[in-house]
Amino acid sequence: MSGPIFHMLAGAPAPVAPYSHAVEIDGWVLVTGQLPTDPDDDTIALPDGIEAQTHKTMDNLRRVLAGLGLGFEHVLQARVFLTHFQRDYAAMNAVYASYFPEDRRPARTCIGVTGLARDGLVEIDFIAKRP
Repeated sequence: MSGPIFHMLAGAPAPVAPYSHAVEIDGWVLVTGQLPTDPDDDTIALPDGIEAQTHKTMDNLRRVLAGLGLGFEHVLQARVFLTHFQRDYAAMNAVYASYFPEDRRPARTCIGVTGLARDGLVEIDFIAKRP
């Protein structure tokens, strides 16, 4: 077993707290939860609505994965956090599903929470595995 690698990636969204974009050990990659922040300027307001925020969050996750030489096809597990679970669950699912083939969707947990950083409506994290 090798030691963990702590990744901070150029081009990925600026962290909103003290964390690495991802931590990797023995081919397992734990990707920190991403918010719908603008990766090039985190002072820009978050997009309006759950659909736009889910797209931005998934795009931010794509940037982190790409910085590691990975893609959505390497994702095995996801966790989704929603601040307005009942209101936003169906709409978030519609956007989320568009990022994965129907026959290759990761295991997933979706949790309602009382708040997220930057007043986001959604945050998503991943566990991926190198081939």
